[in-house]
Amino acid sequence: MSEFATETAYPVAPFVLCLEGEEQRVAMAGLVDWVSGLLLPVYGREVTSRSPWCPRWWEHAEAIAQLHALWLAWQELTGPNGGLTGPAMWHRDYLAPTMQTLRDPDGPFAGCRAGGHRPKTTPAVEQFPA
Repeated sequence: MSEFATETAYPVAPFVLCLEGEEQRVAMAGLVDWVSGLLLPVYGREVTSRSPWCPRWWEHAEAIAQLHALWLAWQELTGPNGGLTGPAMWHRDYLAPTMQTLRDPDGPFAGCRAGGHRPKTTPAVEQFPA
């Protein structure tokens, strides 16, 4: 955990959904390391039907987007320029709402269990009239 406390081993990158190829692979590797090495060991509460978590969270685009945004905020607010209140702001403004959204029973992990992933069906979208 200490490697995350001082600085990240990965460069701060643009938002992960805007990346492609090798840049996206590197960003995802950093995100996976941060989620596995810091976020879940410290903040990953027990999985229940009222607070689901998917063991294959990286297969949920919404989870990738939200967790990457959370990681970017963590880097900014807990780094050397985050100030003394940066970590408190990160907990209040970013961690709590993100985890509440992700772990909501109707959120992106609805139907997933500790032992399994359930893919979601994307809502239908009608063609916009030209």
